[in-house]
Amino acid sequence: MRVDIVSIFPEYFAPLDLSLIGKARANGTLRLAVHDLRTWTHDVHRTVDDTPYGGGPGMVMRPEPWGEALDALAPGELSPDGHTLPRLLVPSPAGVPFTQALAHELAAESHLLFACGRYEGIDQRVLDHAATRMPVTEVSLGDYVLFGGEVAVLVILEAVTRLLPGVLGNAGSLDEESHAHGLLEAPLYTKPASWRGLDVPEVLRSGDHARIDRWRRDESLLRTAARRPDMVAALAPEALGERDRAALDRAALDRGGFSSPPGDVAK
Repeated sequence: MRVDIVSIFPEYFAPLDLSLIGKARANGTLRLAVHDLRTWTHDVHRTVDDTPYGGGPGMVMRPEPWGEALDALAPGELSPDGHTLPRLLVPSPAGVPFTQALAHELAAESHLLFACGRYEGIDQRVLDHAATRMPVTEVSLGDYVLFGGEVAVLVILEAVTRLLPGVLGNAGSLDEESHAHGLLEAPLYTKPASWRGLDVPEVLRSGDHARIDRWRRDESLLRTAARRPDMVAALAPEALGERDRAALDRAALDRGGFSSPPGDVAK
């Protein structure tokens, strides 16, 4: 996968040389380049912002440097290595929520281009013009506001990179983690079996893999019901068996009225 990032703070992305992302860059799985937006300015002050039309607080990023940056990185024709136009991603509190499903969608792309806004954001015309020649997606990490898009890009890129083939040493990890199947992951334990008076659950030391699988499924359901009832409500009824519903009934008693999703029982 090819990734280009445009920011006025390119040094923000030094962590992308670390850990598994760093290895992915070193072995060519991830071909990543970070670009300074001020490269495409032409005044002595390297200006990238101005006051907003219509008044209001803060500053807005000017369209000229962004337009030139996107023209340079996505020129509208095949590159020498045969790549087509990228998908432009713009972190924004007004964007669509970033989810694991979107991470999988982005991992299937061959080229991602991130535009990191600052101040009050990027002039809307930049995104409107870009949308006439490439896919554009504004993405939000959550219902809060950051100083700029750099932190969001780090989060999105890590979530996407770990889904690329060969990045994780054990690809099976992707099948058992939170959000993989619409639920949060069950609690995890390792050695020693007893620590500061707290013991690892007996079932995990039993060697009975059927019991272990059932315990993990139950704990996953209970944790999701307690912390993210919206995720339980979104489960398809046919995805829940009798034991699943029993676990959710226990959660209902613990929480004073939470009910499992209606529908036919699937064993």
